[in-house]
Amino acid sequence: MAVSGVTKSARRRLVWLGAMIVSIAALIGIGVATGSSATLTPKLALDLEGGTSIILSPVVAEGTVVSEKELQQAVGIIRQRVDSTGVSEAQVSTQGNNNIVVSIPGKPDDNTLKLIRSSAKLEFRAVIATNSGATTSVGGNGSSASPSASAKSGTKTSASPTDASDLNWVTPALQAKFDALDCSKQFREPGQVDDPAQPLITCDSSGYAKYILGPVEISGSDIANATSGTTTTSTGAQTNNWAVNLSFNDKGTKAFSAVTSRLYPLTDPRNRFAVTLDGYVITAPATQAVITNGDAQITGNFDQISSKSLADSLKYGSLPISFQVQSQENISATLGTEQLASGLLAGLIGLILVVIYSVFQYRGLAVVTIGSLVIAAVIAYVVIAFLSWRNGFRLSLSGVAGLIVAIGITADSFIVYFERVRDELRDGRPLNAAVESGWKRAIRTIIVSDGVSLLAAVVLFTLTVGSVQGFAYTLGLTTIIDLAVVMLFTHPMLQILAQTRFFASGHPWSGFDSKALGANYRGRMEFKTSARVTETKKAKASKEATKRQTLAERKAAQQAEGDN
Repeated sequence: MAVSGVTKSARRRLVWLGAMIVSIAALIGIGVATGSSATLTPKLALDLEGGTSIILSPVVAEGTVVSEKELQQAVGIIRQRVDSTGVSEAQVSTQGNNNIVVSIPGKPDDNTLKLIRSSAKLEFRAVIATNSGATTSVGGNGSSASPSASAKSGTKTSASPTDASDLNWVTPALQAKFDALDCSKQFREPGQVDDPAQPLITCDSSGYAKYILGPVEISGSDIANATSGTTTTSTGAQTNNWAVNLSFNDKGTKAFSAVTSRLYPLTDPRNRFAVTLDGYVITAPATQAVITNGDAQITGNFDQISSKSLADSLKYGSLPISFQVQSQENISATLGTEQLASGLLAGLIGLILVVIYSVFQYRGLAVVTIGSLVIAAVIAYVVIAFLSWRNGFRLSLSGVAGLIVAIGITADSFIVYFERVRDELRDGRPLNAAVESGWKRAIRTIIVSDGVSLLAAVVLFTLTVGSVQGFAYTLGLTTIIDLAVVMLFTHPMLQILAQTRFFASGHPWSGFDSKALGANYRGRMEFKTSARVTETKKAKASKEATKRQTLAERKAAQQAEGDN
């Protein structure tokens, strides 16, 4: 490639890097200007900003003891709930033998608090009667919504109920209680535990519709997964209609198959299947098919937000025990700005030491070193600020530690590159050719080194929780940024500098000093190996050849020396 072509390619990559930084910063600026949750600074985690602490206490029957296994399972599910809302660096832990403490950084939104407070078991009950028509339906993947007309309980007999949809569950007393129910007023005690073997009179979570529900037939623990997404047509075309996709485990699949087989022939509202959380109906879709494979789809008047909210409730709503909110209070930062300042000071000291070493070891090349570190810092800042806005990421003290470690990762990359270029110069290549050859050798080493760091970060993030995840997240992020910087800034800058007389001539302050490298400059931007280096290489080669001789060859050599 011609020199002009190399320079153009290098400048093009620098422009792409600048455009990437400006684009991310512009998106954040637009978010700030439009009044969204975007900020010019990254959001801080619980240990640096403080937040909200919620204490949950179990609600169990008298004389029942909560086991350690149930408590730990509840902690895991609540943590998944919080993570699903996009809140980062939250802490979920046990307190004593019963309580669970949920600490959330900053000021959580109403949806997050609602998801945490909704701590009762998720249950599936058949609808026996309701005062509202269906607006959702459940069927195999690909089913469409079909709203039904409103209905009340029909005529009943005095016989014993034969299944969960039997009208004989509705006694005169239960009917009177249903008629008197006012959903606009509180009718349930906080943490109320319902008998799963008896019918339930309740309202939906919006307080609009009221229901008579049969006994529990499927537990929320039988849900394997729940996701939201748009529906597809029979030909595979994507639509703009949002739905919730529901999957059951083996036990749930068998139970759901039996229930849908019973509900499908019935008329509204008895063909509907209500899902209750904390005793309130969160959805009651009509059954449009007999589902035997355990994969169902709930469709209706959903948008992206409402479908995700329902999917999260279905996926993370099932707890082994019910909880009630014992207290909720604001908490101050556990470490505060003083510790953050100390961490940033440590990073600054490390940065200064790297710069001093770079100036001492590489002289003029320190310009590239300092530029690479500055560009990496700018990219890391705007990316973290963007992730704080769009993904709810919060920077903790452990995350700051991950950023400090990134200084060493970036320094390691340019050291590998510079030394490879120097090796090429020692072999007598001109600087511009040494830069290209050295890059081909260095990039493989850099990718392997960064790959190991990225793998360690992924393993840490996958196998840990809490603050360790924050460290792993920033470590992985900065490792990726390092690759981008070395490809889009360090290498192009060295290509451009290699065209200048100061660096190409082997000036003592360029970092390519001919005497320091053991090579002699011979003009026209080329080097030749010094006589001393040549003699040393010959001596080493002769010694190595002697070691590899066979016994016969050695005896012959000794005999030849004796003859001489």
